[in-house]
Amino acid sequence: MVTVIKSSIDTSGKGWFLGPWNSELSIAVGFSDRGFDDPHCHDAMCELYLVARGTSTALVDEQVVVLGVGDLLVVEPGEAHTFTSSSDDYLHFVVQAPFVPGDKRST
Repeated sequence: MVTVIKSSIDTSGKGWFLGPWNSELSIAVGFSDRGFDDPHCHDAMCELYLVARGTSTALVDEQVVVLGVGDLLVVEPGEAHTFTSSSDDYLHFVVQAPFVPGDKRST
């Protein structure tokens, strides 16, 4: 099966996401052109953020993490995290593995 997700320009900033809900993948992968300030954690999933463009500041378990091009942020299960700011040209890719539906709780 061939799956192609065409990118579209919109104002949500979340780009596209692909995972078990619309493909055979057991992980979720996507991109965003901004870091969202949405403090939360996951009980089972790891999240990997790869910065492709710009800069961002994240907060992971109350530790400030400054991210730039080429940086990879790994957020382990149980680690509270959010993005507090990002540059206008920011872009990251994100992978959630293993993808677990509903595995997000506010912190």
